Amino acid sequence: MTTASFIPGLELSRRFYLEAVGPLLDQAAPGVTYSAARMGSGSEVLGFDTARSADHEWGPRLQIFLTPQEATRHGERITALLSERLPKTFHGYPTHFASTGEAGIGVMRATERPVHHRVQVTDPGAWFGDHLGFDPRPGVTTADWLATPTQRLAEVTAGAVFHDGLGQLAAARAGLDWYPHELWLYLLACQWQRISQEEAFVGRCGEVGDELGSAVVAARLVRDLMRLCLLMDRRYPPYGKWLGSAFARTPQASVLIPDLTAALAAGDWRTREHHLARAYETVAAAHNDLGLTAPVDPATRPYHTRPFQVLHAERFTAALRARITDPEIRSLPVTGAVDQFVDSTDVLSHPELSRAATHATLGSAPGERAPER
Repeated sequence: MTTASFIPGLELSRRFYLEAVGPLLDQAAPGVTYSAARMGSGSEVLGFDTARSADHEWGPRLQIFLTPQEATRHGERITALLSERLPKTFHGYPTHFASTGEAGIGVMRATERPVHHRVQVTDPGAWFGDHLGFDPRPGVTTADWLATPTQRLAEVTAGAVFHDGLGQLAAARAGLDWYPHELWLYLLACQWQRISQEEAFVGRCGEVGDELGSAVVAARLVRDLMRLCLLMDRRYPPYGKWLGSAFARTPQASVLIPDLTAALAAGDWRTREHHLARAYETVAAAHNDLGLTAPVDPATRPYHTRPFQVLHAERFTAALRARITDPEIRSLPVTGAVDQFVDSTDVLSHPELSRAATHATLGSAPGERAPER
């Protein structure tokens, strides 16, 4: 790569569409209606890419969406045309994504033809189906929401649409922008439930001399608090690599980061518990500020008769569930969406596995689509 300065990936893809791909489409397929976007996987879609991101498998990428009929008729021809006529490099970045296979790192070679570009030509239904496991354009069911990891939802609602000739991407993305209100209440309740289930263990592990176990529990609770703050701020929590970066953008971050950091760095359980208790009270106060429920006392307290300071976070779960009126959502177990009860990268990275795990956990979820025959 010879570029003098780093170009954020989303901006690079936008320029690639405007300066290279779009003009070729106008020449090769005049009159064909299409949309162009950069969505899906990649740190640049979420806005977290840096110069480090460009050290492998890096270059301009985008999707070209056609109608299903036009995709069948013109897709292969457009893909081939782009391979033959796209420049080998663009603003100093390679457009050729063939890997040399060295140490598993995709080293780009920009001297070959055809160009193995990453302009995906597809139709919206096929792309959404592959990425989410369902097509949101007809509507999003409760089962769809619960079976879709927040990372995937973030990847579809972030990024950018460069051109929407089909007039479908903006509406589909708007429909996925955030959960329906009562489902949001339910997911917040489930996140508080996760905290309630382990908040006493920091002290209990420490009391028996298991400082390592106490630290592990504390780390889990810190992660759950970070995800809770993102949900409270109506932001889809990303996967682990970018969770801290996303959390830092929440309104609570500046107050919480010192205590969360101190809890993780603490060498003894009492110090760890002290900083977690302060964090609990901060998040509890933020919950009350949202006005989603009647005020809940944000103060921590002893864990029954044991000398451990906790929030009793289940109180927030109960308050949120009390505000849910939809009988289908009220009937759901307090397990939440798939990434609130599954922590496997392999499952969360494959929509068919995420949906199967959700079905197995919830049974026939409300609004579940009938299987295709």
